[in-house]
Amino acid sequence: MKKVFYLSTCDTCKKIIDSLNLPNDLTQQDIKKNNISSAELEFLKEQVNSYKDLLNKRARIYKQLDLKNRELSEDETKALILEHYTLLKRPVFVYDEKVFIGNSKTTKTALQDFFNES
Repeated sequence: MKKVFYLSTCDTCKKIIDSLNLPNDLTQQDIKKNNISSAELEFLKEQVNSYKDLLNKRARIYKQLDLKNRELSEDETKALILEHYTLLKRPVFVYDEKVFIGNSKTTKTALQDFFNES
């Protein structure tokens, strides 16, 4: 898979994508317009070992649903991400076997190194 999952209304996502020298074979999927599928989410989970690692704990809906005070199972976490696209930590870059999730400084540096090395 060669894809980036992002939110077009997210300035941080746009800034990160614009800062990279992305290859032409990388598909960009705006999760607001084209939700992540169950199969795509399962693929990501296999790469990171847990749906909880894909959960955006800064999303407004996370606070509204008071999820920090709940012990979520993997299945519940998956269902929530599929139901509320903003609960997917983003951006998520997948390029063959490499997966980069989120916008932490470490992740942004790794993305820069991976996509801008040429």
